[in-house]
Order: sequence, then C-alpha cells, then structure tokens
Amino acid sequence: MQLPIKRVLIANRGEIAVRVIRACRRLGIDSVAVFSEVDRDALHVRMADYAVCIGAPQPEKSYLNMGRIIEVAREIGADAVHPGYGFLAENAHFAGYVEDAGLIWIGPPPRAITDMGDKVKARAIMKRAGAPIVPGSDGPIGDEDAALKEATVAGFPIVIKAVAGGGGKGMRVVNSPNDWHSSIETARREAKGAFGDPSVYWEKYILQPRHVEIQILADKNGKAISLNERECSIQRRHQKVIEESPSVVVDADLRKRMGDAAVAAAEACGYVGAGTVEFLVDKDRNFYFLEMNTRLQVEHPVTEWVTGVDLVAEQLHIASGVEWTPPDISHAPFGHAIQFRIYAEDPQNNFLPSPGTITTYNAPQGPGVRVDSGVYRGAKIPIFYDPMVAKLIVWGRDRNDAIACGMGALEEFTIDGVATTIDFHRQVIRHPEFIKGNTTTDFIDKYFDFSPPSDRMDDNVKRAIAVAAALYARRKAERQAPLEVSGDTTASAWAVDGRLRATRRWPGVI
Repeated sequence: MQLPIKRVLIANRGEIAVRVIRACRRLGIDSVAVFSEVDRDALHVRMADYAVCIGAPQPEKSYLNMGRIIEVAREIGADAVHPGYGFLAENAHFAGYVEDAGLIWIGPPPRAITDMGDKVKARAIMKRAGAPIVPGSDGPIGDEDAALKEATVAGFPIVIKAVAGGGGKGMRVVNSPNDWHSSIETARREAKGAFGDPSVYWEKYILQPRHVEIQILADKNGKAISLNERECSIQRRHQKVIEESPSVVVDADLRKRMGDAAVAAAEACGYVGAGTVEFLVDKDRNFYFLEMNTRLQVEHPVTEWVTGVDLVAEQLHIASGVEWTPPDISHAPFGHAIQFRIYAEDPQNNFLPSPGTITTYNAPQGPGVRVDSGVYRGAKIPIFYDPMVAKLIVWGRDRNDAIACGMGALEEFTIDGVATTIDFHRQVIRHPEFIKGNTTTDFIDKYFDFSPPSDRMDDNVKRAIAVAAALYARRKAERQAPLEVSGDTTASAWAVDGRLRATRRWPGVI
C-alpha cells in the first residue's frame, strides 16, 4: 500500500537513522537526514535521499536543537518526523512542536509521553489498568523520615529512582536504613543533573529479577496488540547490553498475562504507535510493572525476527492515519533471536568510550545473521554521542542454535582502530550460566570483574608488560616488520584475569 507520507525527516543519527532510511526506501518514501558538522561523512548522511547540516557537534546545538530541526523539515518539504531513539525521541515538547508545525509525529501523543515519562504518574496509571506494581511510594519523596518508615515496612533493600528518569540515572539501591538519607541526596543530585528534576520516589528492590519487556503496537482507533516478549536481563549499570526473544522463563500462559497487561497499559494512556512495557520477573515468575518506553527500542530487531513484523514500517503505517490491520503473529515466537550491542568502549578500562577512526570493519554474514550499523571502514567515532557502533542480531531454530550462530558471528566480527565490546560479548555468550539461561540482572556483576587489569597483576607481570611495551615502541619507531607469531592465536587481554579464553586472530598479526 502506498502511504500518504511522502518524505520523512529523521531527527537522529547512527544506526537507527540508517534503519529508518531503509524502511522508508522499502515503502517508497523519501528520507531526509540531519547531521552535525562532525557527522558530515556519516553513513546515514550518505544513504539518505536528502541531508542537511543542522549545527555544531554538541548535541544541544544540533540533534537537540528542536527549532532548527523543524525549520529544516519545513524547508525541505517533509511530511513527517521520525525521532528514532535517544535525543528527542521521548520529548513531549518536541512532539508537540512537530504537530503544531503541521507535520506528522511518528510516535505516541505528547500526553502519553508526558504521563509515562513521569514514573510516579505511570505507576498510578498502570495500577488503575490492573498491571501488577512493585510496592513503593505513591508520589515523590517529601518527608524523608516518613518515607523511611513506609520503606521499612516494605522491607529492605529499597531502590530510589528519579521521577523523570530512566536508564539507571538517578537510581540508588539502599540496603539499610543507615544509608537512606545519603542515598536520596545522591539520587536527587543525579536526577537534577540528568533530567532537570530532582524528584525521586522509592520502590522495594526485587532481588535477582529478570528484565522482561513486552512490545506493543497501537493505532489511533484504539486497536492494540502485543508482539510478545524480549528478555533484557544482561545489563551493566542498569543499561542493557544483550537482549533475546523469547525469554527462557516465559511460557504461553505467562506470555498471555504479560501481553494482556501491556495492552491494557497502552490503552490506559491513549498510546499510539510502537512502544514497550517493561516488567521485572522474580524467581517465582511473578511480574511487576517497571516502566513504559514511549518510542522504538534499541532491541526491536529481535522481535522483528521472531514475529516477521517490520516495526518501523508499522510505525509509518500507523502514523499515516490510513486503515491499519494489525499483523498476525499467532505463529510467533518463531525460533529464537539474540542481539549484542557493540560499543566503541574499552572493557579493560571500565568501559570508557573509545573515540577514533575505524581502520578495519568486517561485519559477519550468512544465514541467521543481521547487522544494524551506522559505520564503515574509515568512519569516525566522535566523542559527543553514544558510542554504539553496531547491533549484531542472530537467529536460530531454538536458543541453542541461536547461541551457536552468535558464537560464530562474534568470531567473524572484526573492528580495528577503536576498542570495542566484541570480546566482552564473546565471553558472555560462552559462559555456562548464560548457556543455561540463568540470566538475571546481576549476571555481569556476579561473573565478570572489570577492575583495571593493573589492579590484578603482581609486580613481575607489570614489569614484563612494561618491557614488552618498550620493545614494541622501539620496533614501531624503527618501522620494522610486524612480529611473527606461531599458530593462529594470540592471548586476549581478557586473559589477564585468569578466567577468560584466548581469542582467535589472523596468523601473523599482533
């Protein structure tokens, strides 16, 4: 079906901008990329039908510059704006400005964004909709001593959360009453810095839960469906790093109950478009509402693979206002999909960002492999933005088959010039507890040590490394040939902690 939308401006960058461009191309819709000065040669700029520079590298001068983005949309004749995720994707003010400019906002109504962005209000709405809620405060913490009494009745540990927050910012786990006041103070300070709102609330902290979320689609006429679940329990600092679908703990009955709760939540807030309702699942398979993400999720490809639904195309269809027929997913989930977020970060240095130029980029290919990326060989990773390089998504007939596919794809994935998290993912997918499906949110903290390698080395090892570094620097200065190695492996830097395997490398390369 030819949609009435003819030209979409994508108010984002990187792999999500590329993903939206591809969906537009498939539907015969023109795409408009916007870019900062540092992104002039970015992949999304090269791929779009039109591209316009919107400002300096700093996000507030480019990708967060609402006025400039809307100005460009008008000038270039765009019909609609797709926000991707991050930046302005969950900004109700921006959604309102887009609509006030006479453009189509490819997302939920501003009111739904506002209501779900306020975590206290969202809890109240979900409670009215019948979704299970974690015991906690009914509003922002005012009187800290009174709130402490209520929290004590609920039982420690307690988690303090930012009312306007998400993604782990403004969040503190409180293990005893002695830490109550200091934790609130710290959480308020972080919330103020991240969201401009210091308000916080409390919830009972669910120990060793699984993070399971439900993808939903809803149109303007009140039709809403669930597209089943994703498990996102492999997290670092409350940030997801590996996602999969289906979850190993969700059976048909639990899937239906969670799906029904997610659809009820969408209907309760007047939701339109693609959204995600997130839950925590405890060891007894009880589930509790966590939050609702009013945008396309980073991990949407795993749902696409096991349902056969193009979620971006569905977003465009729903936003266009034409009659929408919900996709039939009665067959789903079909097979098993796993996604690995590949970041330009250095796991050996506490995951610090690793900006620079990509000198080698060889993405895996073959059956059951999908790579969503915004880079190429020679692309620059700037310091100003999220350091995601690519998303590797694999599919198999079942979970074991998907894991096997993931192992092979990760071995094939080669990126040089910047540090990446590829090696980290290789270790996780081979961990016996991951293979068993024992993936609670504390998985990384429980099984991996990311303290600096030097903290775990004795003096002899440090001296040996210093000598090796000096020899390497001398050889490089003299422009000698690369050192030869025997066999087809070199020791991965991961091996310094004594637990992680050597990683395969091409013969003759150090």
